[in-house]
Amino acid sequence: MTQLETARPDLSGWTVGVIGLGLMGLPMARNLLAAGARVLVHNRSPGPVDALVADGAVRTAGPEDMAARTDLVILMLTDTPAVEAVAGALIGAATIGGAGAGLTIVDMGTTAVAATRALATRLEAKGGHWVDAPVSGGQLGAREGSLSIMTGAAESDFTRLLPLFQVLGQRTTHVGAVGAGQVAKAANQVIVGLTIGAVSEALALAKAAGVDPAKVRDALMGGFATSRILDLHGQRMVDGAFIPGGRATVQRKDLQQALDLAGQVGIDLPATALSRDLYDRMIALGWGDLDHSGLFKIYDQGNSDPE
Repeated sequence: MTQLETARPDLSGWTVGVIGLGLMGLPMARNLLAAGARVLVHNRSPGPVDALVADGAVRTAGPEDMAARTDLVILMLTDTPAVEAVAGALIGAATIGGAGAGLTIVDMGTTAVAATRALATRLEAKGGHWVDAPVSGGQLGAREGSLSIMTGAAESDFTRLLPLFQVLGQRTTHVGAVGAGQVAKAANQVIVGLTIGAVSEALALAKAAGVDPAKVRDALMGGFATSRILDLHGQRMVDGAFIPGGRATVQRKDLQQALDLAGQVGIDLPATALSRDLYDRMIALGWGDLDHSGLFKIYDQGNSDPE
């Protein structure tokens, strides 16, 4: 089931917790506030919490406190261990299942599939609901509410949460049962990682051959090579502008999770393994906190210093 929606639902009357207020979580929380929701927030560092409280959000002391105040919590965390720690605290909260249909945890980060299913089983045993809803679209999509959302959930949970997703994203797809959203995100990150590598090599080749990579990019945008990555990330490569919308360290983590999943299901992904290794090289050069499009820098012989 896929929804393409331009009008934003009114979330007045909703109380939504958001844990993880980084590059993606902060603008997503702001969009929920703009839609009329009462938004409870928590983050490891206080700065984003302070900013959102100034916008009208409500500060909470941590996962347990949040679970006592709402039965709907979004996680937007960096990696699987962080999700396991925070979700474990939520699941262990004494109030779980005490309001409405029980606590619903919506994991909108990129989390390992096996961990997702294990956490869902623990939550469901306590009367709660797990929804994996990872996103694609980067910081720009989070800010504009134009994310693509890949959802793994029971049909009833997907239908219930659709207004929330329509505020945060432009395209929401119910991929299947719990875990299916994270499988889709793993596939997404394979394509993103490999395509960034392809665009990096193509533009580096043009530059090394003495042809303006900006003009090569413009020419390629009219043919089969065109893509969102050639458009946005290709422009970043041309401009040398690698302020992170999605950090290289996160891209590397996501590629490793895809490789782990491939190992679990018994297939080989050699190109993905090479892409992971290229990001390892980028990180070793000190560029891990740059945007993942900064992979171009390892090919660009004229720009060898971290920004």
